[in-house]
Amino acid sequence: MTNTVVWNDTVAPGLGRFLLSHRRASGRSSGDVITRSNARYRRLVPGQRYGLSSMSQAGSREEAAIDALSATLAYVEDFPAEDEALLAARRRGAEVGAVPIGPAGGAALRFLAALIGARTVVEVGSGCGVSGIWLLRGMAKDAVLTSVDVDHEHQRLAKLAYREAGLGTARTRMIVGRALDVLPRLTDNAYDMVFCDAVKQEYPEYLEAALRLLRPGGVVAFDNALWHHRVADPTCRDSDTRAIREVVQAVREDERLVPLLLPVGDGLLCAVKRR
Repeated sequence: MTNTVVWNDTVAPGLGRFLLSHRRASGRSSGDVITRSNARYRRLVPGQRYGLSSMSQAGSREEAAIDALSATLAYVEDFPAEDEALLAARRRGAEVGAVPIGPAGGAALRFLAALIGARTVVEVGSGCGVSGIWLLRGMAKDAVLTSVDVDHEHQRLAKLAYREAGLGTARTRMIVGRALDVLPRLTDNAYDMVFCDAVKQEYPEYLEAALRLLRPGGVVAFDNALWHHRVADPTCRDSDTRAIREVVQAVREDERLVPLLLPVGDGLLCAVKRR
């Protein structure tokens, strides 16, 4: 059976959406196709339909389309400008192996916090201060961010980042500890927003905790919801990827939530707890 692939480019100018219809064939991440016989997968031209036999004819147009798509995504990621405090926090995070949320994802967090007028926010995983700065810049001026991180050094660097960003110590509550030990001690229905960017295998448990912690109308968000293109690839079955898939499915199917999956950075999964 020949696989058929369509790139539907009607969603927005320059942004294509790959749809793969097949029978019992292995899928790859967005834009990639592979057959059961492990034929080389190729990228396609917008608006055209292909059998595997015709893929080799895409030529320079496919490369131009991919270049345009890559440039558009890079433009989105570069749109929010990061100041020196954020850039320094990001550099320090990279140095200790803690990869924080990207600029576009951070800007989305700031937007969500501002949109709901967040005053009490929990973040699981400090990102060495990057995510906290973005969140606090969207929160109310007297709001408090509770930051939970198991790593003492990451928390120390987060405190440094907040100080450099001009955020007073009264704006943050830093808790060192394993998230699954700390979250049960926090107050039910007391938080406007919960952001998760820590142990991927614990994402389903973070969701359960968030549903308890959030007030009606509150927002939960998960970074790395696409996990380096692995979540969309059914052949990827490692424990981290499976856990992220589980939480994506849970958020999508839970009637208590209004879900949204944003393709910014490495993917940002968001949901509003219904009132």
